[in-house]
Amino acid sequence: MWMAPPRVPRRLVGAVVLGTLLNPLNSSMIAVALTRIQRDFHVTVGEVTWLISGFFLAAAIGQPLMGRLADLFGPRRVFITGLALVFATGLVAPLVPGLVWLVVVRAVQAVGTSAAYPAGLAMIRAATGDPSGRPPAAALGAMNMAANVSAALGPVIGGFLVALAGWQAVFLINLPVTAAGALVAAVWLPMDASRGRRAAFSLVGFLRLIDVGGILLFAVTIVSVLGFLLSLSARPLWPLLACLPVAGGLLVWHEQRRVQPFLDVRMLMKSPRLIGVFAQFAGVSTVFYAVYFSLPIWFEQARGFSADRAGLLLLPVAGLGVAVTPVAATLISRAGPRPALVTGAVALTAGTLLMTLFDQHTPIPTLIAVGAVLGIPNAFNNLGLQAAMYEATKPEQTGAAGGLFQTFRYVGAILSTSLIGLVFGTHVTSPGLHQIALATAAVSAVLVIVSIAAMRPVHGANRASA
Repeated sequence: MWMAPPRVPRRLVGAVVLGTLLNPLNSSMIAVALTRIQRDFHVTVGEVTWLISGFFLAAAIGQPLMGRLADLFGPRRVFITGLALVFATGLVAPLVPGLVWLVVVRAVQAVGTSAAYPAGLAMIRAATGDPSGRPPAAALGAMNMAANVSAALGPVIGGFLVALAGWQAVFLINLPVTAAGALVAAVWLPMDASRGRRAAFSLVGFLRLIDVGGILLFAVTIVSVLGFLLSLSARPLWPLLACLPVAGGLLVWHEQRRVQPFLDVRMLMKSPRLIGVFAQFAGVSTVFYAVYFSLPIWFEQARGFSADRAGLLLLPVAGLGVAVTPVAATLISRAGPRPALVTGAVALTAGTLLMTLFDQHTPIPTLIAVGAVLGIPNAFNNLGLQAAMYEATKPEQTGAAGGLFQTFRYVGAILSTSLIGLVFGTHVTSPGLHQIALATAAVSAVLVIVSIAAMRPVHGANRASA
């Protein structure tokens, strides 16, 4: 029988939420600034899109890195350090002399915004004082709502800022947000334990604790995977694919020999449930971003809608996900993550199949209705998988697991952009959209099967391992 989840102090949740909205906000705001940046720096479209790809790559590495640092040195310290990094990039970005420097600043910004989720999750876990692994659905729901709202409003806010003060404004807006976040964090977040404090003042001790070799091998492995996926729509970089098994094998070998590894391979091998959660999240993210990126392109280029109308037509996808988050949180609180994941996967399958009905003459109300169906799964899948990850993880490994969990979001995002590039190529058509719909429906159907077959309660296992 599913027990009610523990409560989390509202002040703690509020402070964490203020930090977690920075990553989706900055990853989405930049989209409407690319044209101005391209013009100001006199670069090509392909070159300026590295501001997006570079952010994804840096965040994919930064999330587990910041999570591991949170486990080692305390989540509050890492949370506030992340805010400081974002503040610094907001100051520096408007002053850079060229695109390469701006890409570097965006990468640092991505690492800074990566601190809030794993560090916040670790603080929430510690605040519950509950070793059984019951996920606090309300707190996770608040984080999920903040991420969805900021991602949905990012292009709207970014468009207003760019029109008002140029592309520099999408970086400057981080200054008041991070300043407020740091103030709230300093007052409301609980103090860290003393762990790691002495090692932090010893360079040798610090380097030994954070496992530099493991971080570098993990970075090479992730860049090999994501770099190859990014190249699929143009000219595949086969050397990166060949590098993957070598880097991955060395990573596993190195981490198994470490007393305090960056990536706890032994933990993962003992927890196939956790590996399954990561794989499911990559699949869910692939489908979500394939829909979220392909629909506005199709709206504008195949249907001839203006950019603002295309954005409005996409609002039901993000907006309904926010609206049903309390429903998903209540379901998870009462019955655990399994029913939420089954519901989300079924709705995702239905929505992607409905996309095959879109053509040049599909009425706008139908487009909106299908967008609403596609918005429903977001809360159920994201919250359900966060809850499943939470209960499959030991308390002392929450930060690292939370960071690695977010890495698989970026794997899915880049998989989706590769799919869109392969299908649409140089010409956006309705049959091409149908191919994307069928491919994502197939992934969604697999998620239905996995959610029904593999989502078993793990409370007893967690209590045994605690």
